[in-house]
Amino acid sequence: MNDGNTRSSDKTALVLGATGGIGGEVARQLRDAGWTVRALQRGATEAMQQRDGITWLRGDAMQRADVMRAAEGCQVIVHAVNPPGYRGWAEVVLPMVDNTIAAAVAQRATIVLPGTVYNFGPDAFPLLREESPQHPQTRKGAIRVQMEARLEAASRQGARVLIVRAGDFFGPKSGNNWLAQGMLKPGKPVTSIATPADEGVGHQWAYLPDVARTMVELLDRRDALGPFERFHMAGHWDATGRQIAEAAQRVVARRSGQAPRITRTPWWLLRLMAPFVTTLREMMEMRYLWQRPVRMANDRLLAVLGREPHTPLDEAIEAALVGMGCLDARRQPAGDSPAMNFSTAASLK
Repeated sequence: MNDGNTRSSDKTALVLGATGGIGGEVARQLRDAGWTVRALQRGATEAMQQRDGITWLRGDAMQRADVMRAAEGCQVIVHAVNPPGYRGWAEVVLPMVDNTIAAAVAQRATIVLPGTVYNFGPDAFPLLREESPQHPQTRKGAIRVQMEARLEAASRQGARVLIVRAGDFFGPKSGNNWLAQGMLKPGKPVTSIATPADEGVGHQWAYLPDVARTMVELLDRRDALGPFERFHMAGHWDATGRQIAEAAQRVVARRSGQAPRITRTPWWLLRLMAPFVTTLREMMEMRYLWQRPVRMANDRLLAVLGREPHTPLDEAIEAALVGMGCLDARRQPAGDSPAMNFSTAASLK
């Protein structure tokens, strides 16, 4: 063990899921922090190519030989791979994490896992800590518990594990997420914003660049951490269940001069359609997280880092809307912004 900072030469990472939201953000931030970054991409036309400062390798996270080969010489493996559109969770999630574990044990590497609140049930609410009991009520939550149990076992076999749990992800390139799939329509101007939360029910959110920055900063201190570590992020706490929607309303109003209306998610309609649409079925399964407040305590993270990376809410929402194609990427000069009556905008409920 050294003085708490990992040696600068030990900075090669493999990112599984680098084409997705959190995996891509972690890959880019590791690269910008001076890491040599490899990424596994299924269906790549070449065995290896350099793109945007990242080495892309052809391979499949479901194939152990591909993961083992890509991980050779790596000190870190970021396990951010998930089935697209929530399809096939039961069949592929655990085999993929087992492949990552095998590679990490062989390399004595650190596994980084983006965690969620899915593995907690109502008995742990409303304030979640790292050691809170894990009694999930959903199929996906049960799989999450199994993943973490297997990772904890791997930490006794030579691998190291770093789990960073956060609320619902949102960001410029966040992939499957509630903001893009349940509240807004990607690629379309924002005319209305649906709020999934029951009236007055708070909800936990996490801005992807902040999550990635937290992981990178923890990795810089990994030699001072234990072999199996879990940290919670406070992220953005939406105390009323409307603050994320209201931030989007403010951002759109400032940029366009028109305040979109805020509506309620039509859960009854989702329930009717869920048997025919996998994504809607998964969203219905997670509705309990919108029916009672669930907040995450970040005391332990603060004790290690001294702070939590945190982007102001309106800035984060604006970047997310631009990334989703809901706003033009070109910012309007502040002096040229259309006039907006914010008292009127705030009254649109």
